[in-house]
Amino acid sequence: MSEQIISAAQAAQLIPDGATVATAGFIGIGFAEHLAKAIEQRFLSDGHPKELALIYAAGQGDAKQRGLNHFGHEGLVRRVVGGHWGLAPTLGKLALDNKIEAYNLPQGVICHLFRDIAAGKKGTLTHVGLNTFVDPHYEGGKINTISTEDVVERVEIMGEEQLFYKAFPIDVALLRGTTADRAGNISMEREALPLEALAIAQAVKNSGGRVFVQVERVTDQHHLTPDRIRIPGILVDHVIVAPSEDHQQTFSEPFNPAYCGDIRESKSAVQPAPLTARKIIGRRALMELRKGSVVNLGIGMPEEVAQVAAEEGRLGEFTLTVEPGGIGGKPASGLSFGAVSNADAIIDQPAQFDFYDGGGLDQAFLGLAETCPEGHVNVSRFGSKLAGAGGFINITQNTRDLYFLGTFTSGPQELEIQDHSIKVASNGPMRKFLKSVQQITFNGDAAVRNGQRVLFITERAVFRLTPEGLKLIEIAPGINLQKDILDQMDFKPIIDDDLDLMDPRLFHDGPMNLEHRGSMPIKHMRNLFRNLLNSQHDDSPETAFASPAA
Repeated sequence: MSEQIISAAQAAQLIPDGATVATAGFIGIGFAEHLAKAIEQRFLSDGHPKELALIYAAGQGDAKQRGLNHFGHEGLVRRVVGGHWGLAPTLGKLALDNKIEAYNLPQGVICHLFRDIAAGKKGTLTHVGLNTFVDPHYEGGKINTISTEDVVERVEIMGEEQLFYKAFPIDVALLRGTTADRAGNISMEREALPLEALAIAQAVKNSGGRVFVQVERVTDQHHLTPDRIRIPGILVDHVIVAPSEDHQQTFSEPFNPAYCGDIRESKSAVQPAPLTARKIIGRRALMELRKGSVVNLGIGMPEEVAQVAAEEGRLGEFTLTVEPGGIGGKPASGLSFGAVSNADAIIDQPAQFDFYDGGGLDQAFLGLAETCPEGHVNVSRFGSKLAGAGGFINITQNTRDLYFLGTFTSGPQELEIQDHSIKVASNGPMRKFLKSVQQITFNGDAAVRNGQRVLFITERAVFRLTPEGLKLIEIAPGINLQKDILDQMDFKPIIDDDLDLMDPRLFHDGPMNLEHRGSMPIKHMRNLFRNLLNSQHDDSPETAFASPAA
């Protein structure tokens, strides 16, 4: 054990120039921050290790200095293959400046690629990524012009198109756990998630590389049952004990016992969030949730769905999941996203994506950054801003019912929410409904062919994806169809006689009481509120709500 335990500085000395390095983590959960800092410090002091190839699945960082941002120095890395880039802007800048070879592949595919490398396979064969920017018929996952190697091939298997992601050996693993025993067995009893740590350790060991694991503490012998060992000692080369400041459970919380099952959080009354556009969108999304559904919530705007579900006392009606492995309970938000309080189960990230890719999800709620008449969605690339796809492609290609959530315009906007209605004082500076998207992260045409049900939910309107394109199906009370909707779009959506009114309870600062939703027919309610709003306007009836016949 004494030979196996080394310092982070010693670990950095053992990483050779040109090595291929794999890191585990989800934002800050499970990321070996202490090791990453030591590697950065060594490079800045003596220029080594240099020219590393970095591969990782989920976004790992805080969008500032932590996480993979430690690797964002010219010369430290030569190539990066990652699932999500937005939390590591230092790496993203190197990629956008053509300083490094850079690829963006689906998060779940990279998780599975680790397993396939461990198993000695030539690569990962999957349908995930077809008809998106990852597909070689589009961009092949390449981020810049110096990334010329084709890492993805389109092949035909048994008469069906598939994508083949090529495998390669990995030399170094940077992992994290809680406790190491004298044989190097690693438990994760205080970690929020086990993630893809086992898959990476196996891949690196079977590639002939070295596995470094950062832990909180060491013990002579574990007192846990063997099934609690997440990384067996036969896979571990070196153990590094980290100080507490470099081993937080998440990047926003040093330790929350509810995330690892030490306690069950009380189901006491939830403090209601203020009534904003974000809450309205979360409420409208909640109305789509079906009892008994297995659901995925994405990062950002979709996090609000869990909040409003808790406010309305509906969390127990469906099972929420998050892609790094949490099942049930209440997903955390912000820099703790990925962690789950009161989870029913937490599984490895590759196993979660097995379930997702096979169609296990009933419903998924994702963010909306850009869309177009065909219903394509871009969440991954915006000019000089590189976000990356993360698990978005895996989830959207394999879920039966999809909901894209976002404000109608991007950036600061001013809204007046009162009297069960909403008015727009000023729009955001950027449009989301464009003639074409900058990158196809979700292909609307393919979704229509696959029979998926797709809704776009904003604070002032709801759209449905149809074979003919985006159709406006609901408009908020108080909204001017022409000025607040059509004039803020680069294309005209389909509008039929069945255009409806968004439920006025969405715009009331108090419980929605959804159990009483059927007490008033929606058509009657729509007419009632149309008459009310029209009586408050000097303009024609079209100002507040206009049907195609108006």
